[in-house]
Amino acid sequence: MWSESFSHPWHHTEDFTHLLPTNLPQYREVFAEYARKIGGLFDRLLSLISQGLGLENDCLKRRIGENPRLNCQANYYPPCPDPELTMGLPEHNDLGSIGVLLQVEGVTGLQVIKDGKWLPVDPVPNAFVVNLADQIQVLSNGKFQSVRHRAVTNKLLPRLSLGMFYNPNYDTVIGPIEDLIDEEHPPKYRKYTFKEYMEEFYRQEGKRRVIEAFELPP
Repeated sequence: MWSESFSHPWHHTEDFTHLLPTNLPQYREVFAEYARKIGGLFDRLLSLISQGLGLENDCLKRRIGENPRLNCQANYYPPCPDPELTMGLPEHNDLGSIGVLLQVEGVTGLQVIKDGKWLPVDPVPNAFVVNLADQIQVLSNGKFQSVRHRAVTNKLLPRLSLGMFYNPNYDTVIGPIEDLIDEEHPPKYRKYTFKEYMEEFYRQEGKRRVIEAFELPP
């Protein structure tokens, strides 16, 4: 892996700034305001996805739980003399619910897989990338798919990205939402706690095929 990362928790309403470093000028103040705005964006995204499933506006937010696990991760990918020998991040699906990624403009690195091919997700000025993760796939009973993605390196330019993640807490019970199940659409996954899900991830030693362990037989 040819990258460095920096992560910490965040919250859109509670004061979490005592958890942030003090040796970065204005970081606490700037990031707290950013977190507040991103919290509002997550509320809007979850509402829109719920509506897209034909559910009440607050359905997904309620199912993910009142005390979500919120974390951010800043990624730095320095130029690499031989990108063919490295990866910025290996291919994976995010394990939680939903992520919002801010990419530095002018440097491509994020890729998603579609029809067996890796496609670049070029940065768009003043725009975020929204990644749906495994728990949304389960809650939607497979109607929405968790995106498989990776980050590659390049020889010339450094790349920066900042991911903000909205995940269930460990006690939250996850399973297909009942209103999405009928005779024609039986449940594809069994119910579990998010703690069980993470335990399965660690048991697999990072193979990132966790969701398959919770599938029900057809």
